[in-house]
Amino acid sequence: MRIVDAQREVRTVYLGGFPGSIVSGTLWLASSLAAARSGPGLARLILILGGMLIFPATMALLRLMGRRATLSKENPLGQLATQIAFTIPAAIPLILGATRANPDWFYPGFLIVVGAHYLPFVFLYGMPHYWALAAVLIGAGFALGMLGGGFAAGGWLGTAAFFVFAAVAWRSTAREAAAVA
Repeated sequence: MRIVDAQREVRTVYLGGFPGSIVSGTLWLASSLAAARSGPGLARLILILGGMLIFPATMALLRLMGRRATLSKENPLGQLATQIAFTIPAAIPLILGATRANPDWFYPGFLIVVGAHYLPFVFLYGMPHYWALAAVLIGAGFALGMLGGGFAAGGWLGTAAFFVFAAVAWRSTAREAAAVA
């Protein structure tokens, strides 16, 4: 399978990342609401534990939409997607360590790590849109970490970034599907 064909299948099966962005945005929203209402403890728990459910929830959403949720066995990018998924859990101890030094670094740490995790998506999906998402997340995390903004600010910025990107991904995928049809 050629790389361009593998990337097209990734875009087609995962709708350019639209469902994953909806799931991620919803998780960040739940965490941000918890931060605003209950404080950091529950917000952290929701984002960390809920983050482990992003991929299965995305697969369930795709199935609810009547779509297949897996790549073909011939697609070599399936292994890359799996490897990318483990970058965030591997960084959680670093984020929690930074949070011990400054509790307000929780969301900025996650914004930076999640943003960096999206850099390989540029290749995985063959979509330069992921450069923008990565830059927004990393930039917001860096700015909030350096300038402050309160504990929940990063949660709200992450929520907004994911929902905006979901709209961009949906539009891009719809445009590609129309061009093929």
